[in-house]
Amino acid sequence: MNTQDETYPGIEDTLSADRFGTYLGWAKGNRNRAVELYTLNAHLSESLYIPLHMLEVALRNRIHQVMSKAHGEAWFDMPEHQLNAVQTDMLEKARADLKEKGKEETPGRMVASLTFGYWTAMLGREYENLWQTTLKDIAKREDGKGLRRKDFTKSLGAIRTLRNRLAHHETVLHWDLPKHYGNVLQMINWLSPVAAKWCTACSRFDALYPPEGIALASPEAE
Repeated sequence: MNTQDETYPGIEDTLSADRFGTYLGWAKGNRNRAVELYTLNAHLSESLYIPLHMLEVALRNRIHQVMSKAHGEAWFDMPEHQLNAVQTDMLEKARADLKEKGKEETPGRMVASLTFGYWTAMLGREYENLWQTTLKDIAKREDGKGLRRKDFTKSLGAIRTLRNRLAHHETVLHWDLPKHYGNVLQMINWLSPVAAKWCTACSRFDALYPPEGIALASPEAE
């Protein structure tokens, strides 16, 4: 990445003054540095897509696998597995989306249509008993030992927020990205070591993130 010779005149009009103003503030008004920071944010966001993509796919598939084995493929329609109020709405929306696309409703398509929020809700406090009996089987530590629900979910809230920020093209430079990236990889490794190995090989995050860190004039800790 080298933007030192590129000033991209007028890019503020495209990005909006508020959006670009954040980077100008971090660059102490140095416009070229602001463009560099914006470019770095875009590149790092792109590099985080692969591990976040794999985490979501691995999480939903592992939950579906263990729940199907214990309760059948239509487990998500059972009232005892709808303990979080938002899940009912998410199920209805997934069904509506399939119908709008003219696709037949199948368990596999429902699983793919449900959002990340649905799957993280399945790991909430309401499901502690289900974790103890069934969901604990979705993941295990590197040494083969089991995980407590809290151990598995302690970084999930921040990861979900990070995912949503990236989906809306928001800045993430002020986040501790190496920490969050490491947490994402750890969760994937607990779900599927081979998937974690693939992510490590494919993601450019380590190559893109400056080893000296990112200097911002007014960093915001998260």
